[in-house]
Amino acid sequence: MAATEVARQTEEGTRTVPLGGHVGFDSMPDQLVNKSVSGGFCFNILCVGETGIGKSTLMDTLFNTRFEGEPVSHDQPGVRLQSHTYDLQESNVHLKLTVVNTVGFGDQINKEDSYKSIVEFIDAQFEAYLQEELKIKRTLHTYHDTRVHACLYFIAPTGHSLKSLDLVTMKKLDSKVNIIPIIAKSDAVSKTELTKFKIKIASELVSNGVQIYQFPTDDETVAEINSTMNNESHCDFVKLREMLVRVNMEDLREQTHARHYELYRRCKLEEMGFKDTDPESKPFSLQETYEAKRQEFLGELQKEEEEMRQTFVQRAGGSTTLKKEKERKNCAGYAF
Repeated sequence: MAATEVARQTEEGTRTVPLGGHVGFDSMPDQLVNKSVSGGFCFNILCVGETGIGKSTLMDTLFNTRFEGEPVSHDQPGVRLQSHTYDLQESNVHLKLTVVNTVGFGDQINKEDSYKSIVEFIDAQFEAYLQEELKIKRTLHTYHDTRVHACLYFIAPTGHSLKSLDLVTMKKLDSKVNIIPIIAKSDAVSKTELTKFKIKIASELVSNGVQIYQFPTDDETVAEINSTMNNESHCDFVKLREMLVRVNMEDLREQTHARHYELYRRCKLEEMGFKDTDPESKPFSLQETYEAKRQEFLGELQKEEEEMRQTFVQRAGGSTTLKKEKERKNCAGYAF
């Protein structure tokens, strides 16, 4: 409050309340930070790659810890997803980290359907969140969000080109999750070969229309470092840790909700018959949509009941006719 206003009110005899300190809404960011820190954060990583390519080792090194897990053989009958959740703490910040591993990926002779289990898992997490969101009494503030925020796709360091399995899988996943390609065990390849391999990978991803996660450059505080990363076709470990953990973790969470989940949610609601506008592009409320679907359902139900009734009448009529015909023949057989 300005000093002149206080003086004016004092002259008019109005009681004044002295301020104990600064008052303003510029403290809102601090309030949001305190609230977020007290509630903790969650982050879910999906690691896609063949058995023995180094997924577990990379995750241990990224978060400087030892995650549980047992060695997996190459004779898995199919692809299954194995999920583990850990409670981590750094300073006063709590993080609930979920690591999902694709066990048996790429081990089968027929790899045609290897991606299906992964797609189904991602969709299942979206569906669980949608069901919670559609409840009358929602508890999203305490809900454990299991939606996948980042997909680290491990590429074998062949030095030649991407496998067809890699291209097909990434193409199926790019609309559902933020894909970050990783060249596994890149230290086993010379710098010259690695550079050529990176150029080859980037070219193949573009020519096949695969959309990978682009580090945001609209924020001035991270624009320079993210611009450098967007010119890389894979992440060196140090850069990966910088980009994934320190700089862009929140953006990955935001992209998951605003882009991938919203696409899934819209498609599911459209499949259920819900829409925002009527045929004339006028606003259509949820209640109107519900009533329209309810009337449509009741109409179909009534139609089915009528068809069942007609079928029953026809069958009952046929049975009566056959019974009368049988009785007539029996009577004829006993005539003198």
